[in-house]
Amino acid sequence: MSLLRIGGVAHHVAVDGHGPVCVLSAGLGLCWFDWDPVVPLLAPHRTVVRFDRPGHGLSQGTTAPPTLAGEAHRIAALLDALGLPGPVTVVGHSIAGLHAEGFARLHPDRTAALVLVDSSTEDHPRPGRLGWTVAAGTALTALGLPAALGPALRRLALRPDTAPPAEVRRVYRGSRVWRGALRENARYGAVAAELHALRDHRPLPPAAPVTVLAAPDGSARWEDRQRALARRLGAHYEAAVPSGHLVMRDDPDTVARVVLQASQDAA
Repeated sequence: MSLLRIGGVAHHVAVDGHGPVCVLSAGLGLCWFDWDPVVPLLAPHRTVVRFDRPGHGLSQGTTAPPTLAGEAHRIAALLDALGLPGPVTVVGHSIAGLHAEGFARLHPDRTAALVLVDSSTEDHPRPGRLGWTVAAGTALTALGLPAALGPALRRLALRPDTAPPAEVRRVYRGSRVWRGALRENARYGAVAAELHALRDHRPLPPAAPVTVLAAPDGSARWEDRQRALARRLGAHYEAAVPSGHLVMRDDPDTVARVVLQASQDAA
């Protein structure tokens, strides 16, 4: 694990294994260790790159509003800093599915395959407001809530939380990660709207296979939305059953199999 400075911000990065490169990006408020169950299954066959976005995990925070193009270019800059030009299999979970698709559209020559793991999807996205996140983050810090309740709030949200307790305390006791999550959440609609606009004029690379791996978890509505996303992208659809939203924790074997198959299909 190391820290790489990208755009003036220190990013926490973990690289494991050897072989063709795959990049794993976790959802809102999550970090590198949430991919831990998948990495041992991929590392014998792939170079696995995990990173924390600004304000997440151990990466430095920033006041810059997240954008789709910015997150896509962040992945490209990260690969450049690591000397891994690609093409790569890019894997995005939840909100990071938007970033992964954005990368594939903006950097088609660097994309071998795209895997969306229970990805966020919006039919009619609406830009949100960023201002309230600064006030909310400041209030939380002033009250001392991150230090007092941060790890417990994560455990409550992700029951059962199988992440290493020491790492959870290390990351979630500070206010930085909560500020980062609030900031990303506030920009969610704007980022989704950027992706919608991008789809109109930046096609996915035709040679790169796309997989939508969903976790319906008994929700017919969510399964319909994930299947619609697969149809829109011309993607292969697969469901991880049973699994909750954190598919990489609940069904790491399926995640690893899908990622390996995607890159094999690309080759």
